[in-house]
Amino acid sequence: MARLVGFIGNRPDLGARAIELEERALTVRRREGVIPGWGVGFYQGGEILLKRRPIDDRPEISLADMTKDVRADILVAHVRAATVGSLRTENTHPFRYRQWLFAHTGTVEGFARLRNQLSDSLPQFLQRDVRGETDSELLFHLFLSFLHDSGQLDRPNVDAASARTALRSSIALVDRLCAEEGAGPSAMNIVVTNPEYLLAAHGGTSMAYRIYQGSDDMERLLSDGGLGRMRMPDYAASRLTLVASDFDDDQAPAGWTHVGERAIVTFTRADAPAIEPI
Repeated sequence: MARLVGFIGNRPDLGARAIELEERALTVRRREGVIPGWGVGFYQGGEILLKRRPIDDRPEISLADMTKDVRADILVAHVRAATVGSLRTENTHPFRYRQWLFAHTGTVEGFARLRNQLSDSLPQFLQRDVRGETDSELLFHLFLSFLHDSGQLDRPNVDAASARTALRSSIALVDRLCAEEGAGPSAMNIVVTNPEYLLAAHGGTSMAYRIYQGSDDMERLLSDGGLGRMRMPDYAASRLTLVASDFDDDQAPAGWTHVGERAIVTFTRADAPAIEPI
């Protein structure tokens, strides 16, 4: 019942419209006995803005409603079906640290037994920054700790290769600790962003992406008249990538590109997705 969504583009008016067009596939329908929560984080005017609602008992959670009127070129949205941690704001994704946003679906296997080991592996200043109880927030801080170990955490601009290495190392550490407890690799999907790129790691239920570019896509996204106000060079250069996971029935929408198992994808505003193994 969870959902993980992110987008990156080169115009702030494209992302919310793309989510609206894909609303049917992205809407989360509440299951009996599960009370979801949700959060949205995005970059606007050089700042990170967060909207989080830890409890939402409506029968359907609309990603289009969550992102309506948001103007941003990078966004992370998350619907939470809590497996670890109580229903409170501190446990609601996405999590933020400096210029980073992070959201995650799935559960670290054996987390109750591994919590102390994961926490103890963090530098003290990152241990103090953990506000909630979730495996997700600790996983985010593992990622930050590996950036710190490589001297990257305090840098305003971290190259994508360094971020991928930190994310891969975080997943590898969790998998190793799970194996020591007799469990297999954790089934997880992750989105982590900074103002320059979006990383998506696929290790859980289906993940897929859709690139919007060219005349047909721009006509769909800007059918409210915005297209007619665009100059031709702007029209030709416009681009947006939408990525999502944890679809109903594990089925991505038609026309989307599936991310392979155990892969990390790097999305930027202009380049083709770069896919590497975890």
